[in-house]
Amino acid sequence: MAQDDYGRGAPLSYNRYLRVRELIALQECLSTPPHHDELLFIITHQTYELWFKQILHEIDASIAYMDEMRVVPATRALERVVEIEKLLLAQLHILETMTPFNFLEFRDRLKPASGFQSMQFREIEFVSGLKDEGLLASFGDDELAVTRLRARLGAPTLGEAFFALLKRRGFDAPEDDPTLPPEERRGRYERRVRALVELLSHHERFAPEFHLAEKLIEHDEYFQLWRAHHVRMVERMVGTKRGTGGSEGVRYLRTTLDQKFIPELWEARTHLELGHGEPD
Repeated sequence: MAQDDYGRGAPLSYNRYLRVRELIALQECLSTPPHHDELLFIITHQTYELWFKQILHEIDASIAYMDEMRVVPATRALERVVEIEKLLLAQLHILETMTPFNFLEFRDRLKPASGFQSMQFREIEFVSGLKDEGLLASFGDDELAVTRLRARLGAPTLGEAFFALLKRRGFDAPEDDPTLPPEERRGRYERRVRALVELLSHHERFAPEFHLAEKLIEHDEYFQLWRAHHVRMVERMVGTKRGTGGSEGVRYLRTTLDQKFIPELWEARTHLELGHGEPD
């Protein structure tokens, strides 16, 4: 076995397997001397990025399972995504243990970096249905980020995979086509909504597909809850100051609060009526 910092020829250990030595060396504070709370800020955001990696891993698996018509494992993968998102929501409370003044003591050191530039956060948005090519400009010369995001722009989303699965199961759930005239796109959208109304109205008959749909809307819901809490956390820390990357800060974040990954799942609830489905 090659020489490394863990000892020549040493057997596999916990530290070696998890690369703990490298891991705990990755938190480099920019404040001089290092501000006490900057370590918390770095660890929290690095932890977010690790969980984002796992979320993408599970979403990609769910899409692959849906392509194979394997509804149960697709649902299980999304169930894990939702549980991670609950944890990410709770992590915001840890950041809130900083006082606004203590955050300001090292905040200026972060410029011009910004959470706006989280590559994996944008990947989650893209693969979940919120594709925005304009966001690539935020990454400048970051070749890795631009390459990965362009790949996501050209890849299927969770919603596309889900409706393709429903279509193969006999539902009238046509795919979206941006090249069609607006009225035709709207017609297809309404047919997908009606397909979901049928699914929700007969949830016992279509139990596997129903549970998959529920996990999709939970993913959407908990991501929205994280956005909402994040806005309040940022406002609590810095008010309406501009972001470190130059964005409008809280004012920009508020514009994202009504974004939905799969709007058809939400609209279908409006059209549900008693008497057309199975008894509870």
